[in-house]
Amino acid sequence: MRDPLTVLTDAFTSFLFGKVETTRLPVRTSTGQAQAVYLPTAAPGLGDSGVIIGREVYSGKGYIYDPFQLYGQQLPAPHWLVLGESGNGKSALEKTYVLRQLRFRDRQVVVLDAQGEDGVGEWNLIAEELGITPIRLDPMAALDHGIRLNPLDPAITTTGQLALLRTIIEVAMGHGLDERSGFALKVAHAYVNETIVERQPVLTDIVERLRHPEPESAEAMNVAIDDVRAWGLDVALVLDRLVDGDLRGMFDGPTTVGIDLDAPLIVFDLSHIDRNSIAMPILMAIVGVWLEHTWIRPDRKKRIFLVEEAWHIINSPFVAQLFQRLLKFGRRLGLSFVAVVHHLSDVVDGAAAREAAAILKMASTRTIYAQKADEARATGRVLGLPRWAVEIIPSLTPGIAVWDVNGNVQVVKHLITETERPLVFTDRAMTESSSDVTDDALRAAELEAEERAAAFMEQHIGDSSESTVA
Repeated sequence: MRDPLTVLTDAFTSFLFGKVETTRLPVRTSTGQAQAVYLPTAAPGLGDSGVIIGREVYSGKGYIYDPFQLYGQQLPAPHWLVLGESGNGKSALEKTYVLRQLRFRDRQVVVLDAQGEDGVGEWNLIAEELGITPIRLDPMAALDHGIRLNPLDPAITTTGQLALLRTIIEVAMGHGLDERSGFALKVAHAYVNETIVERQPVLTDIVERLRHPEPESAEAMNVAIDDVRAWGLDVALVLDRLVDGDLRGMFDGPTTVGIDLDAPLIVFDLSHIDRNSIAMPILMAIVGVWLEHTWIRPDRKKRIFLVEEAWHIINSPFVAQLFQRLLKFGRRLGLSFVAVVHHLSDVVDGAAAREAAAILKMASTRTIYAQKADEARATGRVLGLPRWAVEIIPSLTPGIAVWDVNGNVQVVKHLITETERPLVFTDRAMTESSSDVTDDALRAAELEAEERAAAFMEQHIGDSSESTVA
């Protein structure tokens, strides 16, 4: 019972100023009746044309994504960045995405496969299923008539060959070429291209000419022949590693005949290369330029270039600059670059921070799987994710990710068909596999995560003042 003085005070206040506060009586109703009053809302999707990814967690709608369909009005660039710790479904997403893209006749995919076990890469099973032989780059196999890619292949323009040689040397040396070393390389390359016409020039020819420069090259600059030889000595030593060092056999001969660049799927198997050695960025540079000049063509095909362990690219300034040019060039010819990275800190805090920022800026689509809280906050700051998305990333379960498609942010559960499952989940330890988790346990974990996410969204999504991480 209310205090009489309080009742009298409320009555007097209402008489003078009118009723200043209303009290809504509680309404008791059923869910079936309430849903007609409180209509459900969901963020708009990305359209109904393209590749099915799965379903949006909060609305239950199907989630369809295709950079080629969205490019232009909804998507300023077709490039895609995939982030997340191992074991959360990055590889499964990429493999099913490629398999579903290949259902379209005008699609073609190149994969740089840097992971593997049992002597084969992670994509070997899919390649076998499609009747495709991966291009396995292996120094030991190359010595026994294995796969070779020639940086001086005539299919690459003269300008492209020289740019590739410079990139290889700069990656190996860890710094840019000075003017004198660059001059020695340029004159050696020009002489080899002019004089060797009966066969493909190879790296051995460049090394030999650097060691023994022609007098004409010195006379043209009015310098001594010994000076030109000294300028090219360090360059010759670096290239000699590809000819007679630990990378011999893969690049010191004519390009292997029979590499099918018209196949719907081309897999470069780099699993035999030490991922932490200088060999990996050198390989990335050679493959990148070789593809730029032999694969990307104005033939109306839509091409996807998917790079596993992409921090090897973005973390090297010289290779990052090369791929940055490839992305700008390829966008005009229908190229979608897909970079798969474990942690954003691997690249934004690395030696190529400026180049990494430029590449990340060109990726209009970002997919983020589960990360630790600190890493999620750092990722949110760099990518400008909404706060609610950053808070939910650490609690995501395998197969569920935050998708940011040019500002359209949604939580998506990736769905895998029974036909795809044997191809994307394997028992190899190097594969991001959930095979050790039973289907029932996985579904229970996913349901729990969805419930937590829904509760968090209901509490925080309406706060527009905190839409972006500071």
